[in-house]
Amino acid sequence: MRPFPNVNDGRWQISNGGGRTPLWARNGGELFYVAPDSAVMRVPVEGGSTFRFGSRTKLFDGRYVTITPGGRNYDVSPDGQRFLMIKQGSRSDQTAAPPSIVVVQNWFEELKRLVPTK
Repeated sequence: MRPFPNVNDGRWQISNGGGRTPLWARNGGELFYVAPDSAVMRVPVEGGSTFRFGSRTKLFDGRYVTITPGGRNYDVSPDGQRFLMIKQGSRSDQTAAPPSIVVVQNWFEELKRLVPTK
């Protein structure tokens, strides 16, 4: 990690095992990232005149859909308590029939026919 905009003012290594798709919490006090084993990690941080960070914590494991390199496939709620991710389907899900969708056109006309107004 480096400070912005003066990127030469410091450098800190947050993960010793690697990671991808970092994301700051909205309050700026936490950094989230995905570890090489696909676990979502959390690191508390303190900014100000000196930068410090706490111990890394694994939030949860899982197989989640990944997108092109450099893109982020998750987001965190403004309060930092919930994550939005697309979970990878199981093997049995991949062999099942694809879901279907029903499109109803002119439904308002049908509603007027079935429930006439007086």
